[in-house]
Amino acid sequence: MKTGIFCAVCLLCIVFFFFYARGMTVEKTQFTESARELKNPDRGFYFIYGFMIQDEETDYAKLVEEKYRNDTETGITLVQINLQNYRDQEISSEGISNIDKLFCALESIDKRLIVRFLYDWDGLALGREPGRLDTVLLHMSQLEEVLRRHRSQIFLMQGLFIGNWGEMNGTPYANSADMQRLALELERVTDPSVYLSVRMPMQWRQITGLEEGSEQALSDHPLAKRLGLFNDGMLGSESDYGTYGTAEAAEAGIFAPWSRKEELDFQEELCRRVPNGGEVIVDNAYNDFDNACRDLSLMHVTYLNRDYDQEVLNKWAGEIVEGEGCFDGMDGLTYIQRHLGYRFLIADTDISRKFLSGGLTVRVSLKNVGFAPVYRELKLCLTVCGEKERLEYTMEQPLTSLAGGEHKEDVLELEAEIPSKDLSEREYSLYFSIVDPDTGEHILLANEQEEESFGYLIGTVRLNVGRK
Repeated sequence: MKTGIFCAVCLLCIVFFFFYARGMTVEKTQFTESARELKNPDRGFYFIYGFMIQDEETDYAKLVEEKYRNDTETGITLVQINLQNYRDQEISSEGISNIDKLFCALESIDKRLIVRFLYDWDGLALGREPGRLDTVLLHMSQLEEVLRRHRSQIFLMQGLFIGNWGEMNGTPYANSADMQRLALELERVTDPSVYLSVRMPMQWRQITGLEEGSEQALSDHPLAKRLGLFNDGMLGSESDYGTYGTAEAAEAGIFAPWSRKEELDFQEELCRRVPNGGEVIVDNAYNDFDNACRDLSLMHVTYLNRDYDQEVLNKWAGEIVEGEGCFDGMDGLTYIQRHLGYRFLIADTDISRKFLSGGLTVRVSLKNVGFAPVYRELKLCLTVCGEKERLEYTMEQPLTSLAGGEHKEDVLELEAEIPSKDLSEREYSLYFSIVDPDTGEHILLANEQEEESFGYLIGTVRLNVGRK
């Protein structure tokens, strides 16, 4: 008797579930990867533009328009601001005003800024930069108001104002104590949303006192959380032209340069959390296409100079990509350009109905197949559109956990619940989008499907029966 009742209950449950499940029809978009270029912020190739600051009144709107007139393909730029005229004194009020006017003029170019303040463009820092460290610190302090006012334009700051070409070499201030003072002052005068960067991993360790760039190591160190790297000797030799050493870390200690392999491993961990970029130099085996792709991926490189070194860039352009799916047949330079920084794609989606409540569960599987993560928190949106109503939900998982590079096959599962009480219509279209919360700009995804007004269509649902 009990067995019969149990079987009857099971049968009723199966019948109920069958009809309930059939109460929703889903047409799901099948997503495929695309090789197209994605003009997203804070990544890609850049060009360098230099500005000498002086007291004389300057029409920066005209100057910026002239310099950037033909730069229409990039979304990021390196702005070098030369303070050489103030090496022995404070920056005058006219000089500060001109720097502010420069940043105002740069608002018109629709590019995020990499900013490098320096005193030297000719490899002659000893004769161009201030003779006293206190003067450099004073200049940083004087710039606080301008840098904070224009914080939304700035992706990162390169260097600590010192050294040949602002690259922190050829200067008496490239010792641990002076670099720490400079880095802490630059941290103080800039907004926490702006990243800082130094030239060498060794300098990063000297400034922070940390041996590794793990999440745990950075968690209690405000400066380290913002301090990335820039490498203007990238792939130039085994040592990246003096960026690395030859000794193993155990022998050299944390405040000396390590072997190439160990420094690359160090960057792989650190630059999951802070940006890395620069320029490649000198045609050699280390920047042959396959080697370059491996190391750019390992270092999580986000941005590269498009002008230099042309011999290396032309070498990449002469290579043809093979065995890379939708990128097969592409030239190597374009392949690298499209993988700089982050490159998100939808790998899969799922839309299901909750058995008891009648609501919907929506899942989106994301990958990052670029060389590097995104370094800002972005808003993940699910928009549900009916004939008369539009509903918006936020997915809370952090995109920064998708590191890219060596971790390009990692998948982040995003999920949103839509309560049945919100579903008053019978048919809905569901859209997924990634939005920059500061600008409202949508982040483009590396899928063949085109983004529509509310994002990427992931599917449509029709609720037939069992709807509350």
